Amino acid sequence: MKQEQIKELFRQFEEICYLFNGVECWSGRELQNLLGYSKWDNFVNVIEKAKISAENSEIMVSDHFADTRKMVSLGSGSKREVPDLALTRYACFLIAQNGDPLKPEIAFAQTYFAVQTRKQELIEKRLLDIARVAARVKLSKSEKKLSGIIYERGVDENGFAKIRSKGDQALFGGFSTNDMKRKLSVPDNRPLADFLPTLTIKAKDFASELTSHNVLDKDLTGDSQISNEHIENNKAVRKMLLDRGVRPESLPPGEDVKKVKRKLEMDQKKIEGDAKRKTKNL
Repeated sequence: MKQEQIKELFRQFEEICYLFNGVECWSGRELQNLLGYSKWDNFVNVIEKAKISAENSEIMVSDHFADTRKMVSLGSGSKREVPDLALTRYACFLIAQNGDPLKPEIAFAQTYFAVQTRKQELIEKRLLDIARVAARVKLSKSEKKLSGIIYERGVDENGFAKIRSKGDQALFGGFSTNDMKRKLSVPDNRPLADFLPTLTIKAKDFASELTSHNVLDKDLTGDSQISNEHIENNKAVRKMLLDRGVRPESLPPGEDVKKVKRKLEMDQKKIEGDAKRKTKNL
């Protein structure tokens, strides 16, 4: 395929993209023409194959293939409404994958939507990484806050470590902090929270915030009272998770937060470097 053809196809695919309920989509009718299908019925067969691919990947078909209507021009100059589909980028990718790769339009679409879908996946992954690091920072702050509050109420650093450990045991259904570290293959010199899934990090944070609030609200003092309060709060958080079908001790480990943070910092430097280079070239 010549470079001029590629540029023109790229322009056409970008041009027919529109927002449907706030989501970037392509009209099935317009995509049909771009992919070289003269009859809608033939194109619908390809769409049905794409839907089956989505189902096999355990993807909710209705999230990516939305039934709509479209006004089309007739030969007489009049218009009529016909069935159409609002197709997400992922849906278009599956359609292209199920099309005839010998058609240059299909070959282009396979590459175009594969690259764009990959970009979307990278954005989503980055946002999840940012949320994971933020959750870990929040937990550190809430535990530091709790440590400061209970220190003023007669609990030293060693006492706080024991309270936190008892909280872990309540949250993880009897598994101690060390038990969970072994279960998740956490190095001895690293905190358990750095390897917990993000959901569990947030659960621990919520329990710590509850304890901080109740220690002040109930005017609790000493190891025994504060420890019991922290245990009960972690039990309450555990019950909430269990009620939603989540057993925190059975969740797989998350990626090391330190590695995630380093990766985000490297990405940020690369983004800043690219931006500077582009600015110089203006």
